Amino acid sequence: MLRCARRQLQRRLPPVLLGGRGCPPGRGGPNPLPLLPACARYGAVAGPAGPGGWYESLASSTPVHWAESVLLGAQGATGLPWWASIVVTTAALRTAVTLPLAAYQHRILAQVENLQPEIKIIAKNLNHDIALRAKQLGWSKRVSRLTYLNNMRRIVSELYIRDNCHPFKATLLVWVQIPMWIFMSVALRNFSLGITDSEGDFSVKEQFSTGGVLWFPDLTVLDSTWILPISLGILNLLIVEIFALQKLEMSRFQKYITHFTRGISVLMIPIAATVPSSIALYWLCSSFLGLSQNLLLRSPGFRQLCRIPQTRSQSDTPYKDLFAAFYAKFFFKKRSRPQ
Repeated sequence: MLRCARRQLQRRLPPVLLGGRGCPPGRGGPNPLPLLPACARYGAVAGPAGPGGWYESLASSTPVHWAESVLLGAQGATGLPWWASIVVTTAALRTAVTLPLAAYQHRILAQVENLQPEIKIIAKNLNHDIALRAKQLGWSKRVSRLTYLNNMRRIVSELYIRDNCHPFKATLLVWVQIPMWIFMSVALRNFSLGITDSEGDFSVKEQFSTGGVLWFPDLTVLDSTWILPISLGILNLLIVEIFALQKLEMSRFQKYITHFTRGISVLMIPIAATVPSSIALYWLCSSFLGLSQNLLLRSPGFRQLCRIPQTRSQSDTPYKDLFAAFYAKFFFKKRSRPQ
């Protein structure tokens, strides 16, 4: 019985705990370290979910390795210090990936906006036709309403297909930008903590420790001055306010989303203060380029270059109008308050 119990226990225990018995050919022996993840070999601390948790899986995933390769390749090709290499890589990714997707998003939204007058006319005629039909057949208000909604939904869908501008296509930027932001952030954290898959790249942590500039010479430690986190929060709030100023009349849901993103922008300040300076620098550069792209996509000349249809809400002087709206919202109201 003891022998059977021992055999069952050996079958249940993982190979790492059994030493060389469960190791594949050529990797056996009393030392189980080759079977451990890279972060355990280097003695680094695993992610917040603990050893073998979701963060460790993310940190060792293929997209993160691709992000590490992009960073290493850019730094090796340019020969710049790591802080400049992070800036250049972020600018290259933003220009090559997110800017075209942002232009495509604006094109879809412009087409959807230009469809609204036609949709309003169709809705008016459809409402009239259904009202006559309901009177003839004795439909109730509920049946008339459902018939109107079903037909209107079908007609609008056909219009989107006709012009190839379904609003869901405008979310493509989000589905690409957010994962890329996450993978780049995790890759920089791996470099800052010395967590890599090959021992040849372990010296990247040492390069990061001397690859900073100005008040953050060490990219592996936190920014004790909070300059990077506070600057990040200010830029994110500017992006939110510029988006809010574009909407003359926002629905209740849009107002809730705007308030939520403002809260996230403020919350990012203490979060950025708890990560290595390399990640905070990347976040700051990404937000700055996002703000720049947002302003660039308001230019009539650039919109024409990207073949974005002109809309009724588009202005010939967007920057002047933006400054006037910003001044009226944040400065004029304060001065006009009664004493």
